[in-house]
Formats: sequence, structure tokens, C-alpha cells
Amino acid sequence: MTHRHALIAAALAGVCAAPVVASEQMGSPKADQETCYGVAKAGQNDCGTATHGCAGMAAADNDPAEWKFVAKGTCTRLGGSLKPAKADQAGKADAGKVDTSK
Repeated sequence: MTHRHALIAAALAGVCAAPVVASEQMGSPKADQETCYGVAKAGQNDCGTATHGCAGMAAADNDPAEWKFVAKGTCTRLGGSLKPAKADQAGKADAGKVDTSK
């Protein structure tokens, strides 16, 4: 293997490992954090939901199905919930959106 091939292999290994490391960091809160639903701003959620699988993909501010890690004890003061929204509440967040897929 030439030096160039070794560099390319190392770069590819780093790119492939990055999502695994990111998902491990985003998947569990620190000791002083809790999961808070309905407070994430668009594009600032901490992990996936039933409609997408990645952090940073929230389409709307304060969607009750999206969540973010916050300091323990602050979720309800921020207007959020410690439990995910029911399907009918999550659908209401999508009601005002325009369908641009056509």
C-alpha cells in the first residue's frame, strides 16, 4: 500500500467512525441532564424521532415530538414535557406546514 492509499484509508475510516461517535454522544444524557420534548428549535434537536433518524433535523420550533437534552429540573419551566407527545399532538405541529414535495 502506498503512502497515498494509507492516507485515503485513514480518512475514510475517520469519516465512517464519526457518525457512530456522534450517535453515542447524543444518545444518552449526562448525569445532570434530562430529555425534554417540545423545546427544540428547528434544526437543533438532539436525536431522531419517528419521522427522521438524525439530530439537527427538526423542521419546526417547539415540535412536541422533537427533543433536546436540558439541565435537570428545567424542562417544564422551559415549556416542555418529559414525555413524548402523542401522535395526534405531533400531527398538529405539522398542520401548518406547506407540502413542498410535489
